[in-house]
Amino acid sequence: MARKVNSSMIMKAMDWAYGKAVTGVPPLPSAQELAEEYLAKDGALREKVDRLIRWQNTKCATSGFLTGLGGIITLPVAIPSNISCVIFVQVRMVAAIAHMAGHDIRSDPVRTLVYACLTGNAAKDILKDAGIVIGKKLTEQAVKRLSREVITKINQRVGFRLLTKFGEKGAINLGRAVPLVGGLIGGTLDAVATNLIGNVARDAFVHDRA
Repeated sequence: MARKVNSSMIMKAMDWAYGKAVTGVPPLPSAQELAEEYLAKDGALREKVDRLIRWQNTKCATSGFLTGLGGIITLPVAIPSNISCVIFVQVRMVAAIAHMAGHDIRSDPVRTLVYACLTGNAAKDILKDAGIVIGKKLTEQAVKRLSREVITKINQRVGFRLLTKFGEKGAINLGRAVPLVGGLIGGTLDAVATNLIGNVARDAFVHDRA
């Protein structure tokens, strides 16, 4: 029987995963350490971000990698382990991209933008209402102008959006999209989802910066 998940649980899981992504979960590097590793490579910023996304996709396509995370990551929220592992992997990837673009990933506005990216293409509509257009240069000043009220509104919309992806109504889709032991097909579908999120994050944070 599918475990019932609500938007509050999803956001608590996101907050916990984000905190761990920022500080790191040994032996896994933090988002900043991951970002610095790719920033040290040759090429333009956009090329470096693309390499990071490709690496993350490869990891997510390997069920053994996600299964191994289960032994490291235990969220203090009653949600399935496969959801918690995927949330952590994707949150850390997006936070690393934000850091590579020069944003302060410890700030609340950037955290909210990272969360929005996890909704995939829906992020465009969610952030557009806040005056942020994905595909246009995202300046630090624009990020700082996000009020507490706007941040709260974005987080609420993100929570409800992710609930349809991770929650009870989306249990069937979740089982197909991010299984831990679903074999090659499941892994490929998860890699596709992670690639989409990575591309949205790149276009949100890195556009016109490369």
